[in-house]
Amino acid sequence: NKLTNSLVVFADDTHPRWITGVCQLDYDTMAGADKFGNIFVCRLPTEVSDDVDEDPGGAGSFEHAKLNGAQFKVDEIVQYHVGETVCGLQKKTLTPGGADAIVYWTLYGAIGALQPFLSREDVDFFTHLEMHLRGAAGAREQKSKDTGVAYDHPSICGRDQLAFRSYYYPVKDVIDGDLCETFTALDPARQKEIAEELDRSPGEVAKKLEDMRNRLL
Repeated sequence: NKLTNSLVVFADDTHPRWITGVCQLDYDTMAGADKFGNIFVCRLPTEVSDDVDEDPGGAGSFEHAKLNGAQFKVDEIVQYHVGETVCGLQKKTLTPGGADAIVYWTLYGAIGALQPFLSREDVDFFTHLEMHLRGAAGAREQKSKDTGVAYDHPSICGRDQLAFRSYYYPVKDVIDGDLCETFTALDPARQKEIAEELDRSPGEVAKKLEDMRNRLL
């Protein structure tokens, strides 16, 4: 605010967070990470962005503050639990001509990336692939009795994959790439079973996974 020579907070998140990294994706959108291993993307609602552009000084008015915070709240559009303390993140392109991605690094030395899908077909495909890899037709549904196990890759500590990715906040609009990559490690019979559910061959599923990697790397 130029009149008071002060910074004005006109929008904030509904969740308190211990931020360890943040980067701006566009004019109204930012990605952030906290020390508990969560990565999130928040966006300023369109009508709020228009109001701020028209009257930047009055946007921070606390006459109608919500939850003891700013007057406006951002929309959470992505939420994902990494499992390690995230030290920082940036929007980068790793190869010439490659796709933009949110690259993050963790306290234990891991490097990961959040890559956007380019089509609704890819979203549907990887959503169903992730669902089948959690278990037969769903995360909680038991597989056939002859297999003797409930999941393709049971956790050694008994933790459900969906519950882990939603450890602090429910996972939202993110596909677990680590889980999808385990498809090629399954036995051929199980690969064929999952591929048939997706109306693909095992080779086509593996090719889709490879294409996603090549877009990034």
